[in-house]
Amino acid sequence: MVSLQPPLCNFGWKAPDFDLPGIDGRRYDLASARGKNGLLVMFICNHCPYVKSIRERLVRDTLELQQHGINSIAIMSNDTAEYAEDSFENMKLVAEQYHYPFPYVLDETQQVAKAYGAVCTPDFFGFNANLELQYRGRLDASRKELVENAPRDLYEAMVQVARTGQGPREQFASMGCSIKWKNE
Repeated sequence: MVSLQPPLCNFGWKAPDFDLPGIDGRRYDLASARGKNGLLVMFICNHCPYVKSIRERLVRDTLELQQHGINSIAIMSNDTAEYAEDSFENMKLVAEQYHYPFPYVLDETQQVAKAYGAVCTPDFFGFNANLELQYRGRLDASRKELVENAPRDLYEAMVQVARTGQGPREQFASMGCSIKWKNE
């Protein structure tokens, strides 16, 4: 397992569109995923211990962000042939088990992860109402172990984005397992 930190926010960078199948049988793109005040695009998977350690907080935060007009979508881009735990069927099981309140979609070609420059799971991209990047950072100070009473970095940043259209200038990189790229 390789642990990586993605680069920090490139403020104003425009969200690339996508068209991906969700575990619910629907297809999702930017227009169908966005909220009136923005969109949180999350690159996650099922097997990564970093993602496993934040699932409950991620559900809590995305539910609360909906109340601020911020929708969320989770994209799974790992090579499912090499990582069976990340299969489409297992995506359905994990989403059901944890009651994911956001679409969970499969990036089988990995083109969306490449377009976003995603490097790890979890990797968070917070966009404002104009789909301009305003946050690229961590959920909170926890890594694989919960840090009690850690500030809710992602949640607070996205609430600020919902209110002002601008993200905080001080951000801390997320940390996680590398995206499992297909051998080409």
